[in-house]
Amino acid sequence: MSNVNLNNLTYNFSSKAQRNLWILFGAGLLLLILGLVFHHSPESVGGEGLEDHHSSLGQRLWANLLVNSYFFGGIALGATFFYALQYAAQASWSTVFMRLFSAIGTFLPIALGLILLIFIAGRMGFHHIYEWQDQKVYDPKSPEFDALVNHKKPYFADLFFWGRTLLFMGGWLCYQMWARKNALAEDVMKAGVDTARNWNLNLKNAAIFLVFFGFTTSVFSWDVIMSIDTHWYSTLFGWYNFAGWWLGAIIVANLLVMHLKSRGQMEYATPSHVHDLGKWMFAISFLWTYLWFSQFMLIWYSNIPEEVVYFQQRWEQFRGLFWITMIVNFSFPMLVLMSRDAKRNKSFLLFVALLIIFFHWTDTFLMVMPGTVGGHWGIGAIEIGMFLSFVSFFTFWILRSLSKAPILARNHALLEEGLHHHQ
Repeated sequence: MSNVNLNNLTYNFSSKAQRNLWILFGAGLLLLILGLVFHHSPESVGGEGLEDHHSSLGQRLWANLLVNSYFFGGIALGATFFYALQYAAQASWSTVFMRLFSAIGTFLPIALGLILLIFIAGRMGFHHIYEWQDQKVYDPKSPEFDALVNHKKPYFADLFFWGRTLLFMGGWLCYQMWARKNALAEDVMKAGVDTARNWNLNLKNAAIFLVFFGFTTSVFSWDVIMSIDTHWYSTLFGWYNFAGWWLGAIIVANLLVMHLKSRGQMEYATPSHVHDLGKWMFAISFLWTYLWFSQFMLIWYSNIPEEVVYFQQRWEQFRGLFWITMIVNFSFPMLVLMSRDAKRNKSFLLFVALLIIFFHWTDTFLMVMPGTVGGHWGIGAIEIGMFLSFVSFFTFWILRSLSKAPILARNHALLEEGLHHHQ
């Protein structure tokens, strides 16, 4: 293999780095506990049960767990999608990054497990994130009966809901785990018949997964996030969520490349490779902006009450965060990453990547919090503590996965072509 030091393909996840991440995890956990201990619950307003749910400590805690599980799980799912896409497209330039996306995808089982836990806890009455999980809304004799939610009862019926949820999660996990196992097995294959057969198998399974992914992820985003605001719907919601996941995966991959290069590794990744990864970050930021604005503009312009209410609540109760999230996620990639040189500059890429990924977390926060805690929201010790805990554990898990296999797929069918990528 041209220009590749075979003795420098192992990532050493040092005990010092692990200790630092666990310290950060502990600091986040401590902040979270302090936030729970000193949390002040507002008095209920007018005896309304909904307000009681919105202002409760438990509701806020479960809502934060959902924000972070969905955000970091979305990044892992986006990485799994991009990994499959490279095989289906028979792309060569990305061969030097395939192990990075594979490592990011290993967080998927943990995130999906947490989301499943949130669903089960809601069904058992431990939180009230999802109005449709409360059986009282389906009872015409109950004062909490909701005719519109009752109309959607077949969709939220236990058999159909749990069936599709387990099918979707199972399908994604089957591919992610198979792809990871297969990639590692490829390292010990002999070049020739075995690697050619393995290439065709990867190509076929990636194509099947992408078709499955295309439908299931939209429905999943409806179930996990859009159904929080049970009366509201948007036909663009699934695509808008998908763009955020995809962008998050690209950003994390960029950060991993910068980390590895700072350690003297991935010397085979040329400025052209880094430039292309930067172009993906730039392009998908615009895709996300296009979908966000299309959803917002069409709903604002049509001014249909049952649609406008979604943005009206965010405008009234989350106005500052709402607009700064949109402006940062659109303007910074456009202003900073427009030039060719910027996408090859480590300092520019690092600054923009960290800024964008944080404000995509706030975008997820804005999808969840208005319908779960309403006006009782805040970014305090609970939010910061849980975010730090997730960031540190997510980073630990990815770096641990990266250390368990060579950081380059040495027997990839298109590796030699990918190593000579120039532009």
